[in-house]
Amino acid sequence: MFDHCIYFNTTALARSLEREWANAYKAFGLTPPQGFMLRAVLAKPGIVQSELASELAISRSTATRTLDGLQKLMFIERRLSASDGRETAIHPTGEALRIKDQLNAASAAVTKRLKAELGEERFATTVASVKDARSSLD
Repeated sequence: MFDHCIYFNTTALARSLEREWANAYKAFGLTPPQGFMLRAVLAKPGIVQSELASELAISRSTATRTLDGLQKLMFIERRLSASDGRETAIHPTGEALRIKDQLNAASAAVTKRLKAELGEERFATTVASVKDARSSLD
């Protein structure tokens, strides 16, 4: 019925992918949004919250809620930015640094499995097409 509906098909795809990453990040006590955000903080320690929200294509309020959860789990700490006292810089804690390699490996395993199921070329084409469509609609 909805074979040609972008909303229906991307939402169904998003639900499937949500389950994949939920399983991958479950061992760390993280949701997929928390896992991706923590990986971004680990990749750029000291990233300011506005840049983090932009990089993850989420609103500042969504970033705040996700960061609140990561702070409760003691994976991040917030500090006033040295360059702009109005901004908060996000830093990983020692606990986050301790799980960094396993967290990235868990995500890589999901990606590897999806590439195997879809094929490398189809995977790359799908990611590029979805990213391009998202950019066009922003």
